[in-house]
Amino acid sequence: MVIGAHILRFMMSRFPLPSMNRNKKVIFTLIVLTVIGLGLTLTTYSSLTLNKDLVSEGNVKVTPGLGIYSDSACSIPLTSINWGNVKPGTSITQTMYIENTGTGASSSLSLSTSNWSPSSANGPIAISWNQEGTKLLPGQSVAVAITATISPSIANISNFNVQIIIAGTQ
Repeated sequence: MVIGAHILRFMMSRFPLPSMNRNKKVIFTLIVLTVIGLGLTLTTYSSLTLNKDLVSEGNVKVTPGLGIYSDSACSIPLTSINWGNVKPGTSITQTMYIENTGTGASSSLSLSTSNWSPSSANGPIAISWNQEGTKLLPGQSVAVAITATISPSIANISNFNVQIIIAGTQ
């Protein structure tokens, strides 16, 4: 409130009210303090919403010839990743397993994303992994660490969804 008093003194020095009676000065002071209070409230609200947890999920799609699984035996198919509640400025990593289910040729792995919801989440939120360019022979599988990184300056996003596409090219 000390800041409010300084602002009030500044406003009174810039806009002297000699012709106003005492009641009008009180009303003017209340209006100025209300505007100051509103400004401080909005600033505080912005800071609080910036640190809110994000609810998130990623749907996983693979190209033909690849399988994606939640277990190392490659027996439980995986179709989505629930990142849980994540905070701005943090990263969360999930492990999954990819198997080359094709025959005859090795596949080079790549990751991309699409269908961000909201679309403004693409940028402040990044999806990456540790297997870009890895070659898998038919029947071979690999553990994959896939990471969602949330920018510390993300704003106006409380949840997001994204489609994660894992492709195998020959």
